[in-house]
Amino acid sequence: MKITLACAGGMSTGMLVKKMEEYAKSQGIEADISACGLSELEEKVTGSDIILLGPQVGYQLDDVKNEYPDIPVLVIEMMDYGMMNGEKVFKNAQEVIASR
Repeated sequence: MKITLACAGGMSTGMLVKKMEEYAKSQGIEADISACGLSELEEKVTGSDIILLGPQVGYQLDDVKNEYPDIPVLVIEMMDYGMMNGEKVFKNAQEVIASR
């Protein structure tokens, strides 16, 4: 499973990636999770099962969906993002991927 997170610059989502990786590892789930700035998304998105947008770039949801119509795109909940709730964000991504 490949999950790509995108935010304004890629820095704040980097911390969330670590929390998501820790949760996936604790569950024995193989996951490739990475973060990037929205401007780098095109070079990072290949092979992604889902794109997660940081709340600060949530206004770009429709543009990203249009640019990558074959990949589900989800905006991370502001509360989960602020609390760095890697488990919940990972589980939300899993549900979306599984429902495809």
